[in-house]
Amino acid sequence: MPDESGSVLAFDFGLKRIGVAIGMQLGAGRLGSARALTTIDNEANEARFAAIAGLIAEWQPVRLLVGRPLNEDGTPHEMTARCERFANQLRGRFRLPVEDVDERFSSTEADANLRERGLSWQQRKTQVDAEAALIILQSWFELHVRNQATA
Repeated sequence: MPDESGSVLAFDFGLKRIGVAIGMQLGAGRLGSARALTTIDNEANEARFAAIAGLIAEWQPVRLLVGRPLNEDGTPHEMTARCERFANQLRGRFRLPVEDVDERFSSTEADANLRERGLSWQQRKTQVDAEAALIILQSWFELHVRNQATA
């Protein structure tokens, strides 16, 4: 992982919604604050990318992360290709480094986290995608911190 500081945006891509989380990379693989940011609740492609452009302008990220869904055994499925296409569109439109992150079970974990906080199913439904993006972001940082520790 490059030794750069700055914000990192993570995306949990879905056909109906895209969850977004923000984190601060403090250099040398260290994670500062990270939080679920928002959910883009629009199925129209141009509206989605307009919302993402606004987030990129506001947060000036040094890197983008996209959750890559896989089957439990690590093989790709229908949504894997769609998420890879979304990652490629981000690269092409915003000219930023984009990395895929294994997101197996992130939505399940996100829902469990929200349930533990006492949120109703209606509240969880509106927040689960952004919470899943946060889990994707945190797992990426943990992986890179571990890799640097063993390097």
